[in-house]
Amino acid sequence: MISKQETMNLSPYMALYDVLIPKDNLLRQINELVDFSFILEELQSKYCLDNGRNAIPPIRMFKYLLLKAIHDLSDADLVERSKYDLSFKYFLDMAPEEDVIDSSSLTKFRRLRLQDMALLDLLIEKTVEIALEKGLLLSKMIMVDATHTKARYNQKSPKEFLQEKSKNVRKAVYQLNEDMVGKFPTKPTSNEIEEELDYCRQIVKVVETQSKVSEIPAVKEKLNVLKEVIDDYENQLSFSNDPDARVGHKAADSAFFGFKTHLAMSDERIITAAVITTGEKSDGNYLQELIEKSQKAGMEFDKVIGDTAYSGKENLAYTKEENIQLISKLNPVITNGNGQRKVAFDYNKDASMFVCPAGHLAIRKARTGKKQVNENQKMTYYFDTEKCKICPMREGCYKEGAKSKTYSVTIQSQTHQEQAAFQETETFKELAKNRYKIEPKNSELKNPHGFKTAKSAGLFGMEIQGATTIFVVNLKRILKLMSEKE
Repeated sequence: MISKQETMNLSPYMALYDVLIPKDNLLRQINELVDFSFILEELQSKYCLDNGRNAIPPIRMFKYLLLKAIHDLSDADLVERSKYDLSFKYFLDMAPEEDVIDSSSLTKFRRLRLQDMALLDLLIEKTVEIALEKGLLLSKMIMVDATHTKARYNQKSPKEFLQEKSKNVRKAVYQLNEDMVGKFPTKPTSNEIEEELDYCRQIVKVVETQSKVSEIPAVKEKLNVLKEVIDDYENQLSFSNDPDARVGHKAADSAFFGFKTHLAMSDERIITAAVITTGEKSDGNYLQELIEKSQKAGMEFDKVIGDTAYSGKENLAYTKEENIQLISKLNPVITNGNGQRKVAFDYNKDASMFVCPAGHLAIRKARTGKKQVNENQKMTYYFDTEKCKICPMREGCYKEGAKSKTYSVTIQSQTHQEQAAFQETETFKELAKNRYKIEPKNSELKNPHGFKTAKSAGLFGMEIQGATTIFVVNLKRILKLMSEKE
């Protein structure tokens, strides 16, 4: 049951916060900047209003997720720190002496309360609303790009992944307590995942009951990671075979296994829209959605800046119809020919190759057709037929017994010719210089805030991570812009 009204905290120790939490503390600044009641309004339908025991306040649960995004901690370590870190308790609207939650409550909150809630759009729209209220969004242009996040469990087998995490725990214990050598259970010899899982449970039990170092951070952090991995598996979240993660390509000879976050950002470096997809998706396919989401959030703009991935024929036609200038340099092979085929192929601008729906990158390309001025040439891409023969998506794409598999696109069209003329103008060249601004934003998401690697399995978990991380990054940027105005 969720209480219909917030209760006033009457602890005699609340005054400690005014003494110990400085005015420039990030958590204090966020608390003062944001009215979090919008979270309560969104989540009320997920709770019973008049039956059952009192639930942990939804706003507090949401703030735990924000702390996780700010400090890149496991659930267990986050809750542990909130026991003694008064800045955490202040942010969570708790009395200094109040007990913290059990870390398992965070898992239940994510799975039961945040399902079917467009959290990513909600949080971005809230930050854009705050920025507009503060008079911070004055530019009339946005930049678009995509950044990748590796799947938490990468491409290792479930057994290999569990072995790695249990080994990390044993190694940390041995470094601090040599007496534990020989006290751990015998390693499993079969390839059965259940046997490996049971071994990991035994490792946890031994460390917690027999080791003198289980509470030392160097051990406890690795033990908490192992616990989360066990919990993920028990809740039927896949390890290496993450059902949503896919292989994407950063270059012709460089790939990753995971997800993509497609971003739109204002000239003031505030993220105005985001779409999270599996790793193999083409950047250019999400331009229209990013534009529409930015507009829905309240952004007004007439220019969009992006790299060559966004200069497809459909994007050029769409932006022209919307009276938006698309500052995206042409790559001569990008067209909208995909719609004419039963199976859609995506262009990967980093590798300069097309990718099939199964995520396989073309192995080479060649120009074909006549070279006369008025004759459209084609670029033909060749795929590895050995992969095609065993591909689960080969029906309708690969003809059995064929010695080659190709995909061809027209090099130019009238629409592209118009864009080619535009990109030679001084206006285009000057605006294009602003594209670099989105690169540091991608780096900020990844490095201080742990966006390099997914914190859980599946697209849903990635969307929660993306929503909270972008929310925090936007709030930090708003606070910085406000301080610069003073």
